[in-house]
Amino acid sequence: MNKPTPAKRLGIIGDVHAEHDRLESALDFLASENVCHILCTGDIVDGRGNPNKSIELLKKHNVKVVRGNHDRWLLQNKARHIPNAHTLAELSPLSLTYLESLPHQVIVESAAGTVLLCHGVGKNDLGKVWPGTAKMPIEASKELDEIIASGEIDIVINGHMHFQTLIQFNNLSLINGGSLVGKRWPGFSLLDLEIGQIQVLEFEGSSVRRGKSTTLSHHSSEWDDTQDFSGDWDPVLLFEVK
Repeated sequence: MNKPTPAKRLGIIGDVHAEHDRLESALDFLASENVCHILCTGDIVDGRGNPNKSIELLKKHNVKVVRGNHDRWLLQNKARHIPNAHTLAELSPLSLTYLESLPHQVIVESAAGTVLLCHGVGKNDLGKVWPGTAKMPIEASKELDEIIASGEIDIVINGHMHFQTLIQFNNLSLINGGSLVGKRWPGFSLLDLEIGQIQVLEFEGSSVRRGKSTTLSHHSSEWDDTQDFSGDWDPVLLFEVK
């Protein structure tokens, strides 16, 4: 059997949080961009929009999706006190079945190596990674260190933090897909794996505009893994600060 052709272009959608209108705009845009796959970091529920419609859109566009902590909480009927929380009764039986079927991780073979899609870090849907800044302390991750040590993954795409950033290690790039929710940094991304470049797409009213492009180049990083974090990182933001 022939192996699948490695993906050359990937669409990246971060945490959805029921923003079905923005999700539809993002999916329509990516469908016109000749992407091989569209990846989503999960957290489909808990927001001001419609979770059932969001799930219908993800299924319609064959998006590869992982389960986020909000999806897990809903299925467990936990943390329903949080703002804009959905209830089990609000989701259709098909939507609940869909959420239950979502994996913790998805692997995609690409032109730049093996890509791991997850919500937090690996199977830990609450996992965070942050090299440390004046405003936010270091978030080291044993899960990510294990992924790096395995030598099997070249790019990790995650969500959870709602902040589109690039953290480059010597042998791995960590891309945070951000989120569709919020007023400050909502957006999604287009990853071109042949040229090693990620471009952010921003919402402008009801339309989408092309934003900042950033090059992936993890061969000259000061970090082998998260144990090397020193707390003085100048964040590599994938979006323009306005």
